Amino acid sequence: MVGGGPGDPELITVRGRRLLARADVVVVDRLAPRDLLDELPPHVEIVDAAKIPYGRAAAQDVINRTLIEHATAGRFVVRLKGGDPYVFGRGFEELLACAEAKVPVTVVPGITSAFSAPAVADVPVTHRGVAHEVVVVSGHVPPGDERSLVDWEALGRMSGTVVLMMGVERIGLFADALVAAGRPGDTPVAVIQDGTTPAQFVVRSTLATIASDAAEAGIRPPAVTVIGPVAGLAPEQA
Repeated sequence: MVGGGPGDPELITVRGRRLLARADVVVVDRLAPRDLLDELPPHVEIVDAAKIPYGRAAAQDVINRTLIEHATAGRFVVRLKGGDPYVFGRGFEELLACAEAKVPVTVVPGITSAFSAPAVADVPVTHRGVAHEVVVVSGHVPPGDERSLVDWEALGRMSGTVVLMMGVERIGLFADALVAAGRPGDTPVAVIQDGTTPAQFVVRSTLATIASDAAEAGIRPPAVTVIGPVAGLAPEQA
C-alpha cells in the first residue's frame, strides 16, 4: 500500500517508487500521480479504482476484493493512493480486509496534500507565534449532518489552523459554521487547487468572502483549504 504523494510524481517516497517498479498489478486512485504509471513495463496490469466525486465510483468492497484476488493469485500488488493512505484515504479499511483474508500488507506512508499543497503555495500550516495547533478535517459531509463526527463548535473556539479536505463544494457552509462558532469573519483563508502540479491555483480570501471568491475563481476539487492566521502570511515578492 503506497502513498503516492500530493500529485507531483517526484514527491513519491524512494521506497514507494522502488516497490511500484516491482508491481505485477497496480490498483490506482484518481488522485494518485498517474504519470508514474507511464514508467511501468507493458506487462503490468493497471486497475482503475478512481473515486470521482459525484460521478463514477468504485465501491470499496470491490476494491478490497480486487486487491485480495490478485494477491492470492500470487501477483505482487501495489495499491497506489494519492497523498498518504491513512489520511482520509480509506487505507486502513483496505488493510483490515487484506488481514482478514490472510494477505500480508506493507504500508508505505506518503506525503499528505493536507500539508504539502499549502507548503508549495507559501502557506505554512504552523508558524512560530501564530499557530500552535493544526486540525485536519474531512469535508465530505456538511456541518449538522447526522453522519458528521466533527465538533464545529470546538473548531470555532480554537485560534490555530484548520485544514479542510474535500470541502470545496460546501465551503460556504463550513465557513458559516466556523463564524457561528466564534471565528471572526476576517479570518484568512487560502484554497489551493491541484497543489504541487503544473495546474496549481490559489485563492486567498477570508471566512466571510471565501464562498463567493472560490465560486468566482471557479475552484474545483481536488483542493485543500487552509483556515486561520497562517493563511494570511505570505513572503514579500521581489
